[in-house]
Amino acid sequence: MTDLLSGGNSLVVNPLLPWEWLIPLFAVAALVALLGLIRRARGALLRVLALAVLALALVNPSLVHEKREPIKDVAVVVVDESPSQNVGERKARAERALAELTDKLKRFDDLEVRVVRAGSGESGASAINETRLFDALNRAMTDVPRRRSAGAVLITDGQIHDVPENTAKLAEGGPVHTLLTGNRDEGDRRLAIVQAPAYGLVGKPVEVVIRVDDMPRAQSPNALVTLRQDGGTPRQFQVPVGRDFHIDVPVTHGGQNVLEMEVEAARQELTLANNRTAVVVNGVRDRMRVLLVSGEPHAGERTWRNLLKVDPAVDLVHFTILRPPEKQDGTPIRELSLIAFPIRELFEIKLDEFDLIIFDRYRRRGVLPQMYLENIARYVEKGGALLEASGQGFAGALSLARTPLGGVLPAEPTGTTFDQPFRPTVTELGRRHPVTSGLPGDRSDGEPTWGRWFHQVEVTSKGGSVVMNGAQGTPLIVLNRVGEGRVAQIASDQMWLWSRGFEGGGPQAELLRRLAHWLMKEPELEENDLRARVDGNRITVERRSLEPDPRSVTLTTPSDETRTLEMTDDKTGRATATVIAGEPGIYRITDGERTALAVVGAVNPPELADVRSTPDKVKPVAQATDGGVQWIADGPLDVRRTKADRAQSGSGWIGLRANGDFVVTGVSDVPLLPVALVLLLALGAMIVAWRREGR
Repeated sequence: MTDLLSGGNSLVVNPLLPWEWLIPLFAVAALVALLGLIRRARGALLRVLALAVLALALVNPSLVHEKREPIKDVAVVVVDESPSQNVGERKARAERALAELTDKLKRFDDLEVRVVRAGSGESGASAINETRLFDALNRAMTDVPRRRSAGAVLITDGQIHDVPENTAKLAEGGPVHTLLTGNRDEGDRRLAIVQAPAYGLVGKPVEVVIRVDDMPRAQSPNALVTLRQDGGTPRQFQVPVGRDFHIDVPVTHGGQNVLEMEVEAARQELTLANNRTAVVVNGVRDRMRVLLVSGEPHAGERTWRNLLKVDPAVDLVHFTILRPPEKQDGTPIRELSLIAFPIRELFEIKLDEFDLIIFDRYRRRGVLPQMYLENIARYVEKGGALLEASGQGFAGALSLARTPLGGVLPAEPTGTTFDQPFRPTVTELGRRHPVTSGLPGDRSDGEPTWGRWFHQVEVTSKGGSVVMNGAQGTPLIVLNRVGEGRVAQIASDQMWLWSRGFEGGGPQAELLRRLAHWLMKEPELEENDLRARVDGNRITVERRSLEPDPRSVTLTTPSDETRTLEMTDDKTGRATATVIAGEPGIYRITDGERTALAVVGAVNPPELADVRSTPDKVKPVAQATDGGVQWIADGPLDVRRTKADRAQSGSGWIGLRANGDFVVTGVSDVPLLPVALVLLLALGAMIVAWRREGR
């Protein structure tokens, strides 16, 4: 049993006998004493005194003194460094308030102060999309018992997105005070994406719904919004303020289509960061229409069909010349075919509907008139894609090089063919070109591991890029751009050997896939390009080039700050740099010639949804924890240490709870009744009582 007398001193009883024995003895002694008092016997009071002294001795009271060492309370100051804190003087006010607060807290010897900075964007994408101060507060207090928590101070604009729903639990850790960095009665305009698709079909429009809001009230009936697609020519719209507005945007290419939108500034603005927004629409092709023209049956014809038909997204039209016109054997025309092949419809009327045209071992036989070949050449120059796989006939007088297509083909025959085994090899330029860079089986320190071919037409390159060589080091695969279109030429018809697994086969599927995507102008296969990839809040800048490019790139943040990034070349045509984004929005990267865009964060990040400074979100926390909400702009602030049962805030001041926690470093035990004194008092009382009774 312990009775706390004062700080460090306690009255402790340690019975000499168990209480099971003492209680009956005390009861009998009390009964005897009471009987003597009732009968008014002489010396009864002295016997009561003697019994009381003996009872007290049996209880054995002592005074315990504890040596205590005070433990410091812990107070946490959380500084908001989210993007909304860059508005106006907020950041400067926050730093001044922090310096003033820490200086005033230094005078309290029993207080440990922890300063935490949150929202700078280094802990992930969510940190730049939302202000999460209570997560930072909880992390800072994980090793602090509740009895040592003095409270917390949040230095913020009030736009906090992780306020706990159950604010009652916060009261256990002491008062939570808020120092607001903004001004009262602020106004702002923002542009938001209400609805936008993540994917769209190439060549088809998608609908984007936007909205312009003026807070707290409309500053004008309409606002001018500017739209740019992939940094191209701007389009402008008059958008009603406070209402949804629908815009149709065409998806012009596969891959990422970046749509930038910006609304004109209003009369009252806090920041222009939320006047800009962006959305990425990934362009996908509904179905790729391919026209395959086979000049004559051969072993590789089935390879082309298998490669193209295995993809369900490919619509293949295969035009095969099974019987050349010069063959005359008396077979009636009506028995040669069930239907006439629609040559005019394919090569004149519907030619532009094809995404890719492939000529496989084709030679002039009089089947396709010159006019149709001219149509194909114009089709390429206007943006079409052509792939030519040369057979034996390309080296002769009936070669496609002697037709209007010769003007768009990147290589021309010398009239010689190689009928000898050779292993296709990637050129130095090819190791930097995305079509052939890093092909499975290629080795920079020796021969590739894929199988050999046995036939090739000798050609000379007229322009473009020779990415693979063949027999005797002559060009095997040549790529070129013609007008707005692209052409690829393979100077051999032996790729079917790889598909059959001859000598281990080769990367024919990957190579043809890359060829088709490059011909279709897919962005990931561009050989000279600058692009940016976003992973959370990490931006990876990648520049592809066929020649080493030592130039650095310039990155412009959503708040119009610029920084220089040095690129690291990996010798495969790619140079990269990585940067951590500190705020959501549109990042613009340029090397002086090309520009890339990176959209970091959500389409409508909560951090920029409303940048006005407000006490509304922290009021429930202040009420639950008895904390205070103060505006830094109102003037100096007083800080006090307060008891748990007292008010924790008031006009112009905030309090941090003084818990008085301690650790015991030593204990001293002093008996209150020494044995000699007890015996003397008991014996004296009994002698006096005996003498009194004897009179």
